[in-house]
Parts: sequence; C-alpha cells; structure tokens
Amino acid sequence: MEIINTTFKDLYIINITPHKDLRGQFVKQFNKNIFETYKLNAEFFESFYSVSQKGVIRGMHFQIPPKEHAKLVYVSNGSIIDVVLDLRQNSKTYKQNFYIQLDSINLQCLYIPAGFAHGFLSLEDNTKVHYMQTSEYSKEHDCGVKYDSFGFRWEEIAKKYNIDKFIISNRDLSFSDRIEGYF
Repeated sequence: MEIINTTFKDLYIINITPHKDLRGQFVKQFNKNIFETYKLNAEFFESFYSVSQKGVIRGMHFQIPPKEHAKLVYVSNGSIIDVVLDLRQNSKTYKQNFYIQLDSINLQCLYIPAGFAHGFLSLEDNTKVHYMQTSEYSKEHDCGVKYDSFGFRWEEIAKKYNIDKFIISNRDLSFSDRIEGYF
C-alpha cells in the first residue's frame, strides 16, 4: 500500500498492490496501522456500496459538523470519475475541485478528509463503488452541492466515454448551488 499526496491538503491517493496467484487476486484496500502512520483517520464507522449504470452521477455529498466524516472510496467493479470539492474555508484549495479515475483494474483508493463534497460519474454499467466513513450517516447533517454549480467539466469528460445523457436522482438535482459556509 502506497499513500500519495495530492495538491489538496489531507486528500490522498492510495495505490494498492494485490496478491495474485492462479486463483485470481486478493486485495487489501485498508490497513489501520498504515493509515495511522500517515495520520489519517482510521476509525471507520460505516461502510456502503452503490451499484450504478453508465452515465449515473451521484453527488456532491457531505455531512456538516458535528457529523462530518472522512471517506475512503474504491471501486471493485467498473470505473468512475471520482470528484471532490474542497469546502474548507481556511484551505488554500477552497472551492477548487480534484478528480481521478478509479477503477477495478488500477486498484487505487481515494482518501477524502472531512470538509469535502464528494461525487462521481459512472463510466460503465454495473459499477460498484465502496465508501467507508468515519461517522455514521445523519439525515440532519446530510448536505450536498449541486453537481453543476462549481465549474467541473462533467459533459466534456462524459463525451470521452460516449456518455450523452446523465442519470441523476431528484435529490441530487435539488441540492443548492451554494458552496460556502459549511466548514
């Protein structure tokens, strides 16, 4: 497991080296000791996964204090463009976004600290995205930013993958354009 810095403070890409043999491969996407060595929050409370069709956009989700959380995101089947938006007002990268392609071939994870909105575009049918979170889901603290309100080039990226129509929940479409005052 290799932890790689990004240009965003406390946002990390995690490269995973699977164990391969004649049966296939065995993948470890989390190790508490390694996370603690890098001073990453390793106290995960919940784990989820979603299954999405090609063209699905999920996000941009986050929870506000005191129920904010860090996330560890990885893909076990298919591929996504994973997008985060820095909502931390005292950050050098405030209101800036970062994206990475995560897929079941390259075996990378993204560690997202508290204070970021998170979402993704599914690039393939039946893409399975896993999320581990350092706090429990709280409906009262659950928030979002509208996916097209912060300048990310969803359409440009979608064209590269022959996606001409997005599938977005009514909930995600109803999120505010407001991207300040949360953290």
